Amino acid sequence: MNTTNNSIGIVTVKTAQICTAEDPLLLDSGEQLGPIDIAYETYGTLNADKSNVILINHALTGDAHAAGYYSDTDEKPGWWDTMIGPGKAFDTNKYYLICSNVIGGCKGSTGPMSINPKTSKPWGLTFPIVTIRDMVHAQKKLLDHLGITRLLAVAGGSMGGMQVLQWAVSYPETVRLIIAIATTSTLSTQNIAFNLVGRQAIFTDPNFKNGEYYNNAIPEHGLAVARMIGHITYLSEKGMRDKFGRRLQTAQDYTFNFGQEFEIESYLQYQGKRFSERFDANSYFYVTKAMDYFDLAHETGSLETTFAQVKSNALIISFTSDWLFSPEQSKDIVRALIYNKIPVSYCNIYSPYGHDAFLLEAEQISRLISGALYNTFRDIPNQEAD
Repeated sequence: MNTTNNSIGIVTVKTAQICTAEDPLLLDSGEQLGPIDIAYETYGTLNADKSNVILINHALTGDAHAAGYYSDTDEKPGWWDTMIGPGKAFDTNKYYLICSNVIGGCKGSTGPMSINPKTSKPWGLTFPIVTIRDMVHAQKKLLDHLGITRLLAVAGGSMGGMQVLQWAVSYPETVRLIIAIATTSTLSTQNIAFNLVGRQAIFTDPNFKNGEYYNNAIPEHGLAVARMIGHITYLSEKGMRDKFGRRLQTAQDYTFNFGQEFEIESYLQYQGKRFSERFDANSYFYVTKAMDYFDLAHETGSLETTFAQVKSNALIISFTSDWLFSPEQSKDIVRALIYNKIPVSYCNIYSPYGHDAFLLEAEQISRLISGALYNTFRDIPNQEAD
């Protein structure tokens, strides 16, 4: 455990049952899901009037472990540890943070790995399709379970940013500030295509067996290839060129075989292997499909109409080299918010890191988030921001 980075220290994951078989969650598909367990972590201290609560939403393959360590020997902290803790952007001396694993995921919340109570076997691909809106509805039930009625802010990047925007639309009276980073209001055709290729890589793995691989060999090769495809989209061409170039791993010249000669090849293979060890292939199907379906203008016909009900202030952040969720997509969100006279701040940060910048540009993001949270918390009656 690294004690030099002002970490919040040891944290524990908790689980709450938010729905039962008798009182299920009605999904966008029309199916009902229950019981539902949600894995979540909390950081900081809840104040007396519960006005300092911030909900953190994770990205595609993230989880509830956003900050801190699970033990003294844990070498890797939560995925947004650079942003959450004493004195950081999400200052745990001031705010109470909640981060939960999405339904359909594989890190403690109900998903395809969970046991179907009707069959006493893992759901696999019989698990119902879930949407970003379903994920948000489940999060709202978690907050109800915890006795939280208002949120100071909802924040997240990438798929987490999609959830942020959905929160502003689905529960406008609940959220004071939305912080949406490196995200979009609708998944592009290109990204739907990338998701399909990733799922096909898994589907054609002989070990996949239509999702019935539990207690057998997992489709690690297909899942690794899916991750490699996805990881390429998280990086920028400049970032890859600067980090790897055309450097060879060990040989002084080309070996004229199909081994891993280039550093970038080894890097992607490593990322794919690590991913196949920590993530469930079926869950990859569900979370990517939820992103495919995400389109805030689908029911209303326009983003301006959809945002007419929004009452939250907004901070929107994009990155110059992010081609997965481009700055232009963030500007579409900003324009629709401005159309509805929603107070919004927007910053397009220069970064060579592509889509991954929302995890790497902590210093620049922190200044923006700290200011937005300060102003929002200060404006709550009887509150004084330090």
